[in-house]
Amino acid sequence: MDLEAARDHFRRNHQAVMVTARRDGRPQTSPVTASVDGEGHIVVSTRETAMKTKNLERQPQATLCGVSDDFSGPWVQVEGPVTIVHLPEAMEPLVEYYRSIRGEHPDWDDYRAAMERDRRVLLRLTIATAGPDTAG
Repeated sequence: MDLEAARDHFRRNHQAVMVTARRDGRPQTSPVTASVDGEGHIVVSTRETAMKTKNLERQPQATLCGVSDDFSGPWVQVEGPVTIVHLPEAMEPLVEYYRSIRGEHPDWDDYRAAMERDRRVLLRLTIATAGPDTAG
């Protein structure tokens, strides 16, 4: 699958399941909301204390299966290295992430305070592979 086609899927459909590796190597799955940043990374907001964040600190690689928002349509799987962006550097990218999914927030000061209170981070996946290439 063309990488830009995979990005387009995540621009239109934000529901996904992220797969990271637990300490013992078994898969850890997490439902997430994903989007695409201005540099073409798949981005996910999560907490600094979340297991997926801990897993990615040990092994910065993930698989993301993005489904259609109605679940029954097309889907995309992407894989690649992940960078964790912590606050305060994550704040403006978190604002961009929110806007790409929901538009303008009614109170950006409240949003920023919530990001700090929740110890939010932004996960940036660089797409190395995308699929599926065939159906059926």
